[in-house]
Amino acid sequence: MKSRQFFLIMALVAASLTAGCNTMHGAGQDIERGGEKIQEKSQ
Repeated sequence: MKSRQFFLIMALVAASLTAGCNTMHGAGQDIERGGEKIQEKSQ
């Protein structure tokens, strides 16, 4: 029974880390696009 609980906890941790990675990647892309727009306006 304990191995089943351990597996469930590990699966939840892995899922949350993966979701966090995707979120940070998307935020990075948004910030990069914003920086590009600022550069275009300044030129």
